[in-house]
Amino acid sequence: VPMAVLSCMKYLMFTFNVLVFAGGTCLACVGVWVAVDPAGFQDIVATRTVLSAGAWLLLALGIALSLLGFLGCCGALRRSRPLLLL
Repeated sequence: VPMAVLSCMKYLMFTFNVLVFAGGTCLACVGVWVAVDPAGFQDIVATRTVLSAGAWLLLALGIALSLLGFLGCCGALRRSRPLLLL
């Protein structure tokens, strides 16, 4: 495989993982926002328990995606197969 193709794949993987990291960070921020100030979201969701569970779910999913994206970025930059497979 030519070196240019490998270099292009490296940067594409890095870009994709940065997008996953950014999306995870946004989800975590929305989860924190809903958990801290649920008054703005009570019109959308009828019950408080669903809102609370949704906030914690968003927070957990956001943290998991952020961690996954960060490890993917490190794996793409270092060309580490185990980090990319994780």
